[in-house]
Amino acid sequence: MKIQSKYHGEIEINESEIIQFEGGIPGFLEEKRFVIVPLAEEDSPLHILQSVETSQLAFVTTNPFTFFKDYDFEIPDAVVNNLNIRSEQDVAVLVILTVKESFEESTANLQAPIIINMKDQLGKQVVLNDPSFKTRHLLFNPKPSIGQEVK
Repeated sequence: MKIQSKYHGEIEINESEIIQFEGGIPGFLEEKRFVIVPLAEEDSPLHILQSVETSQLAFVTTNPFTFFKDYDFEIPDAVVNNLNIRSEQDVAVLVILTVKESFEESTANLQAPIIINMKDQLGKQVVLNDPSFKTRHLLFNPKPSIGQEVK
């Protein structure tokens, strides 16, 4: 199927790659179907979480463990059940980035990761109740620390 995307224009996607967000994404509750596409080349750590319905709704995302080696949290049981997660191997975790003009100043939202059951194509953004996780952690920091937030 073809969709219009924010960053790549018209793209071809496989319907089996569509991730269903039953409750939408906070701030975009009516948006329930997204697909993950590479931002640039296939091996880039950056991806786009693109709405299937709204071409201009797309989030730049990354695997947080690429940039924050000490990032660790437990997925709440309600989310595990909601997303029908049966195995750790089925789970992908993404965080939404705020990309700055100077890319070195870009930040990651570690407070609200996106949890995806890749086997069943179900997703949910989860707000963590841990004061060490903030909405703006620098991606490129000489010694990245989870508790460090950008003002």
